[in-house]
Amino acid sequence: MKLIRYQEGLSLAEYLGKEQELVQHVQEPTLFTWIVSPTVIYGRHQCAEVEVNEAYCREHGIAVVQRKSGGGCVYADRGNLMVSFVTPSTHSEAVFAEFMAMLSGAFRQLGYDAVTTEHNDVLVGDHKVSGTACYTTPTGTVVHACILYKVNLADLEQAITPTEAKLAKHAVASVRQRVRNLGEIKDLGTIEDFRQQLEKQLQLWK
Repeated sequence: MKLIRYQEGLSLAEYLGKEQELVQHVQEPTLFTWIVSPTVIYGRHQCAEVEVNEAYCREHGIAVVQRKSGGGCVYADRGNLMVSFVTPSTHSEAVFAEFMAMLSGAFRQLGYDAVTTEHNDVLVGDHKVSGTACYTTPTGTVVHACILYKVNLADLEQAITPTEAKLAKHAVASVRQRVRNLGEIKDLGTIEDFRQQLEKQLQLWK
């Protein structure tokens, strides 16, 4: 699998643009990781007014961006690792399943007891440590993951406003109760240390 690195310090919207450019001409399965300043990312079918605490985001300088893929609303900052997997295959279900297996397998190799769920999340114990989403174009498929490593959970809890029904579905009272940082479970160093170790494991996937 090909691993590429784009320029550091781009906005989340710019990295999403890199995905869209790459999938137009991708020739082989390609992986890239990225880290962004505080941003809330909501799905294609979501409404920011419902899912995002926009007043809190404005007050704290948190960007709000909609992505092309479906799925739920997530928060990312510089303690979060974003992973994009881009392939020429347009069989989205198979690509998604492969990526989920690849990501959870890489976590296990790093010492985390990770499992996947039918909601396209990765859990360690009872806590969500990564969410994933994908979209398909005529030239390929993009799958991306938002991985909590050393994220500011206080900002995450305040910036995202899921409905009570959504929280009840997961039997939790708050977003913060549902998620956990991988760095709290097993600390592998800085976010850059974690990034390099995860990239290595992902590239070893067969």
